[in-house]
Amino acid sequence: MGNNGRVTRPASARAARLDQVCAAAVEVARAGITEVDPADVGDHLQAVAEGDRLVTHYFECRLAGYRGWRWAVTVTRVPRSRHVTICETVLLPGPDALLAPGWLPWQERLKPGDLGPGDLLPTPPDDERLAPGYVLSDDPAVEETAWELGLGRPRVLSREGRTEAAQRWYEGDHGPSAPISMAAPAAARCGTCGFYLPLAGALRQSFGACGNFYAPDDGRVVSADHGCGAHSETLVEAAETPVDELPTIYDDSAVEAVSVSRAPGSVESAEPAEPYGHS
Repeated sequence: MGNNGRVTRPASARAARLDQVCAAAVEVARAGITEVDPADVGDHLQAVAEGDRLVTHYFECRLAGYRGWRWAVTVTRVPRSRHVTICETVLLPGPDALLAPGWLPWQERLKPGDLGPGDLLPTPPDDERLAPGYVLSDDPAVEETAWELGLGRPRVLSREGRTEAAQRWYEGDHGPSAPISMAAPAAARCGTCGFYLPLAGALRQSFGACGNFYAPDDGRVVSADHGCGAHSETLVEAAETPVDELPTIYDDSAVEAVSVSRAPGSVESAEPAEPYGHS
């Protein structure tokens, strides 16, 4: 096993000692902050040893919008000299600084509904929701059958992709827990509706498309146990009620003669017609 003697820490790994000359140069460090007005530099917070004769002074930042940030000024000196010089000045966030949220790739920032007209959403080659599809054939009959089975594409939904989609649809507004489904009659389920169009493939047993023009889910994918009030077998039978015969309020079987008086200047029926005054 060799000689496992006592291990000592190298001299380079020891903690840096705070140089007193550099630590006392607070005003020199403050004067090195020239990017802003002196009023934007607050109180001196601390001095931290960065190395031999290398000290960083931290000052409070009073700039608007930089709450919790600190000015950091690093100073140093050469051996056997009491003249302190400035190495760098930078603005750094403190422990309680107000920071912007972490950057996320655009694929992780997208939400359903963000894609608008004209937008393109490239699919990564290693998308776990997709799997390689059917290899194209030279036989047209094979190709026609393959397309009917959903295999005439370079990639199709993988098992993970189908599971993710099914879970999202089932828990969404077109599943059994939707308010419209909960309010529908217990027997009014989409799986027994004549307007229900089952999907192909592995999702056929659980999902289909609604084809009822008057249903709120028309043209959307619904679960088989979803429901609404527009079920094809929701029949309302009108009860037959007798029509009451109304009493007769007039009698048209009798004719009563009524004399009509003629207005002055009227023409009797036996007299000849008067000329119109033109040929």
